[in-house]
Amino acid sequence: MGTISKALDLLEYFRSDRSEIGLSEFVRLSGRDKATVHRHLTELEGKGFLEQHPVSRAYRLGPAVLRLSALREASFPVRRLLTPIVADLSEAVGELAHASLLQGNALSPVAHADPCLHGVQVHFDPAEMLPLHATASGLAALAFGPEEWRERMLARPLGRFTGKTVADAAGLRDRIDTTRRFGLSMSAGTFDEEVTSLGAPLFADGARLAGALAVAVPSARARPERLEEIAGRLLRSAARASTSLGGTVARAPQSPPAAFADWMRRELEYVT
Repeated sequence: MGTISKALDLLEYFRSDRSEIGLSEFVRLSGRDKATVHRHLTELEGKGFLEQHPVSRAYRLGPAVLRLSALREASFPVRRLLTPIVADLSEAVGELAHASLLQGNALSPVAHADPCLHGVQVHFDPAEMLPLHATASGLAALAFGPEEWRERMLARPLGRFTGKTVADAAGLRDRIDTTRRFGLSMSAGTFDEEVTSLGAPLFADGARLAGALAVAVPSARARPERLEEIAGRLLRSAARASTSLGGTVARAPQSPPAAFADWMRRELEYVT
């Protein structure tokens, strides 16, 4: 990992519940020596990527992040394009829907919506990166991304988030093949034990994989017939989203293949 990468890597430790981080905590989180971490933090602060609280001296994200975010959205308005599609999908299925973009070895959420029609809802943290191997969004991305990139991702250490997480390359390849065959992915309890999700790939600039669109349902409501209905809506919404991003997609089917519904029922029986 180069010096620039090591410095930028420190930004990945910020989360919704960790908006300010002190030098000592950065050292603990990164496992690096204090002098090196301090040098990287000083460089990031000098470029505006970080700023220090005037009293606690803890670091927080700086104004450069806001400027670059605004510039990115102005030149490539992903949030403006995807937010209404995600909202429409969420309203249509009555569940949480979210879209994410590929960022290195994970997915970065860019839009989400939940009509909050039920007493039990899926908790979604828009600042949390989504792992490729443990989420429906990630499986959709792995299935339709470049082969060389996919093999690099599968060669990395794969962590377990629950007892149902598939963390071996062979098992993941089976799920990736299934996703590619049906154009849809499903994960049941692999990232959050109480959540079942369906995912579909998003494309931009022709056939380039951009990310994924997904619907997440509390497993208590994840009945096969309900998921089959959601799958059809998801396929159509993903095609609409890809078209908005300049992606080239085939005509979206009105409903998932019957073979997918059969596979999904067997899978749900297996993981229950």
